[in-house]
Amino acid sequence: MPAEPVAPPAVTDDDPGGRTVRRLVTVVALIAVLPALYLPGLVHNFFDLKIYMSAMDWWTAGNPLYDYVQPDRVQGELYFTYPPFSALLLWPFGLIRLGATVAIFTVLTVLAVVVTTRWLVLPVIARHNLPRAFTLTVAVLLVLAVESTRETITFGQINMLLVVLILADLLFAVPQARRWAGVGVGLATALKLFPGIFIVYLLATRRWRAAAVASATAAAATLLAAAIAPRDSWRFWTHELWATERVGRTDYTGNQSLFGLLSRFSAPEKPNQLLWLAVVAVVAVYGLWRAVRAARAGDALTGLTLTGLVGAMVSPITWTHHIYWFVPAVVLLADAALSADRPDEVRRRRWLAGLAVGITALIIYGVVSFHDWGVAPVRTDDPVDFVLRNGYVLLSLLLLVTLPVRSGRTVEKSHQMDTPPQ
Repeated sequence: MPAEPVAPPAVTDDDPGGRTVRRLVTVVALIAVLPALYLPGLVHNFFDLKIYMSAMDWWTAGNPLYDYVQPDRVQGELYFTYPPFSALLLWPFGLIRLGATVAIFTVLTVLAVVVTTRWLVLPVIARHNLPRAFTLTVAVLLVLAVESTRETITFGQINMLLVVLILADLLFAVPQARRWAGVGVGLATALKLFPGIFIVYLLATRRWRAAAVASATAAAATLLAAAIAPRDSWRFWTHELWATERVGRTDYTGNQSLFGLLSRFSAPEKPNQLLWLAVVAVVAVYGLWRAVRAARAGDALTGLTLTGLVGAMVSPITWTHHIYWFVPAVVLLADAALSADRPDEVRRRRWLAGLAVGITALIIYGVVSFHDWGVAPVRTDDPVDFVLRNGYVLLSLLLLVTLPVRSGRTVEKSHQMDTPPQ
């Protein structure tokens, strides 16, 4: 009598071999996609970093730092626009070969992405019992894929240094009332003025000591630069700081601020200043109000993320590589979606998960990487162009309203296995 055929074992979600294969395929697929995403940005050829190094050579030769100018096909004439303290940081790199400087900046940016992503994702992994190595690897690859990171690397920008300083301060030092709380924000503000919004955030949340330390650190770094380069420092703070035309066209699509949005309506003319100030006031007050509520609820990450989005919108110039703050926003949305596990929260979970996926797709595709918006000022004259050219501004406004605030108990639980930087 012939033996009955034996059915092969079913492959289930509990099959560790199948799960490992799926994870490996996911990681390999993300790694394979990265080169295609970086390909359009290769034309930048570390353009900003080359401006910095050329400006350092010009300065070392005895010329006024802020007289350095370099032509650009899209933006016109570009100058060295950073505060003098940034010049002190960049000056030593002018003494070595450009190729070595490019390699150092690229490696440091990638390391900063790994470190900051670990800070953001580890609490979520611990809370929801996610696979640690796989989740961290996927998260790092996704952060490397987003347009702001790609632009930071291919232009040779210093943005991730600022992110490290800000996150170390506001995620660890300030909540734990460390003595050095505020130093990171202060140094970041002295290097590039945008992080000054986080000093406002510290004041609004009544972290008086941290705000004082941040202000004193920024002032000390600025005075150090003034002692070393008094003429250039005086010129920057009295004139160049207020000359927005030195950093390029405000209507260019890469400027994803409220002023950029309004400039694209009025191009080639400048937008109405009173209208811009009124919009900025509404956005800043509402956004910081929500950030303060988050901080008082014990949710430091939501508070600083909302503040970063506010800073990006109210600054006259916010290039695409400045807007890192979508990354923690996606982490927050994913965490909230995973937490909505009760039957009555199914609709909310779908909404949060869909928003997280949609934002991730948008910030990976970007607003400038795969589009040639031309070299001449062109008004935004139809709805499709309006959405495409202002994608990050509109997304920031959406997140300002919808980003969930977690309870203090939830945040404490999610940080049980988190280790602060030493």
